[in-house]
Amino acid sequence: MANSIKYAFLFLILISLLSVSNLVQASGGGGRLHPQDCRPKCNYRCSATSHKKPCMFFCLKCCSKCLCVPSGTYGNKQNCPCYNNWKTKEGRSKCP
Repeated sequence: MANSIKYAFLFLILISLLSVSNLVQASGGGGRLHPQDCRPKCNYRCSATSHKKPCMFFCLKCCSKCLCVPSGTYGNKQNCPCYNNWKTKEGRSKCP
């Protein structure tokens, strides 16, 4: 009887940890990309701008932190909360 209670308690702790992990990720901590996926996603994100070098620099920086790049070449930042909410000291969006 004592062993079954111990296993049930460990199971509940495991489920709780998994739930907390999912909440942290959903709150903007991380996306679904891997670091090696950032360059191709940023290449597409910055393909329509005439300022490719600064766009790529900031996109790669944002992607490495957020592991997410919004779809398309402009806008859609609501798809990546971390990417969308990272601001400069002046309050402008840091990520292209």
